[in-house]
Amino acid sequence: MRLRRPVLAATLAASLVTALAASASPCFAEDSKPIPVNNPPAQQNALIDLLALMSGQCKTLKVAGRTFACKTVAYAHGDTGRVNFAVAVDDPTDANHVVSFSGENGKRADDNSYELPIDRMLLNSKDRPKVDGLPVPAEQASTGVCRQTGNFAARKVNDVTCSATDSEGRRYELLFVSDGTPVSVRRIRQSSPSIQDPFK
Repeated sequence: MRLRRPVLAATLAASLVTALAASASPCFAEDSKPIPVNNPPAQQNALIDLLALMSGQCKTLKVAGRTFACKTVAYAHGDTGRVNFAVAVDDPTDANHVVSFSGENGKRADDNSYELPIDRMLLNSKDRPKVDGLPVPAEQASTGVCRQTGNFAARKVNDVTCSATDSEGRRYELLFVSDGTPVSVRRIRQSSPSIQDPFK
């Protein structure tokens, strides 16, 4: 079954929220408000073929200048080569608050480092329109980079750092530090291998 990428991103968001709900901690971050976007969603078809859930703590999570906490970060690889670092936001006012740093053409410098250029932010919240009961994230054109360190073959991630600025000048930052739990990698379907898949 082929679904449009926004639906897949919404499904990913739901999975992250479920994982977060199981281990959420109190949050003293700012109140959540919708972020206006000015970009129509891209209508490309894509399927997530690999999902890696990482356990740890967000030392820094800023969304358009507002500070939040999080519990779970996921690496999602699509069969077209697009990658998302999706963050389930620990937001007591919005169980669907997920922010994703999204890009293509990520590269491994070696077995312990991976870098992904960011070209858009995916912003999901309870206020987004729904498809099949799941909120569809808004897409905002952005520029930036995510870096992930650790031994991917051993399923050990040390940290993920991301920094991006959207076309409206709003900044997004992430510093996620692993708690040492092995990464949970799920290959959802077979597809043409990506030579830059850091978990191969």
